[in-house]
Amino acid sequence: MEDLTDRRTVVVTGASSGIGLAAAVDLARRGDRVVLVGRDPARLQSAGDRVREYAGERPELFRADFAVLDDVRRLAERLRESYDRIDVLANNAGAIVLQPVTTVDGFELSMQANHLAPFLLSNLLADRIGRMVVTASGAHRSGALDPDDLNAALRRYRPMRAYGTSKQANILFTAEAARRWPDVPAYSFHPGVVRTRFGNESRLVGLGMRLLPFRSPEKGAETLVWLADQDPSRLIDGGYYHDRRPRRPLPKAADPRLAARLWTASAMAVGIDG
Repeated sequence: MEDLTDRRTVVVTGASSGIGLAAAVDLARRGDRVVLVGRDPARLQSAGDRVREYAGERPELFRADFAVLDDVRRLAERLRESYDRIDVLANNAGAIVLQPVTTVDGFELSMQANHLAPFLLSNLLADRIGRMVVTASGAHRSGALDPDDLNAALRRYRPMRAYGTSKQANILFTAEAARRWPDVPAYSFHPGVVRTRFGNESRLVGLGMRLLPFRSPEKGAETLVWLADQDPSRLIDGGYYHDRRPRRPLPKAADPRLAARLWTASAMAVGIDG
């Protein structure tokens, strides 16, 4: 009989498709107990079926919409009720928002879905997490983060600027988490330009993305899986990776003072102690 006590529990957000689903399949094949988090119930069910098809076991499924912070709070409660320990939290959920949208919580949607929601989830689970992996992006080069105004992107809205700012926040959050939570190794990574559902609703963004050198979701997920599996002694805590190698993000995503300011502003925004 299989001994389940030594299996890791890995929670993957944004697991309904793309990088998240590819990572979940790979991790499940390696013997991990994977937990899928997604927004759309039908796509989440389909993702669960695909993991079962490839790994022989249906994963646990949790629905949550990161555009609603109360959904994130409920998700954290359900995960805490279900698991005494989360060996790896893969903060992978993300979106490019093509029009300026303000969430029910009052924040620009890409900043909330890509940064504030995973920031809140991670904080609410911090005492259960063994390791954290954050899907960032080389698009942080277009970021213009101002912790004093997390809604700045709503003025003269540009989708890639808003997305890049949220990805800049991902890298800063990861580095600051590593400093604040020394017992929780934390890493961010750039998956490359991956063919996902991004840009499907916009002819302009869609055309631009079709001209880029795409890689498959499986290729994009390789560094996520690698960071989830490596001995922390071989990795740089708080580091930013691409293609399984440490990379130096741009200075605006590597400033510890900016990271500390972002943490304080984010904690205030989501209503937790900073």
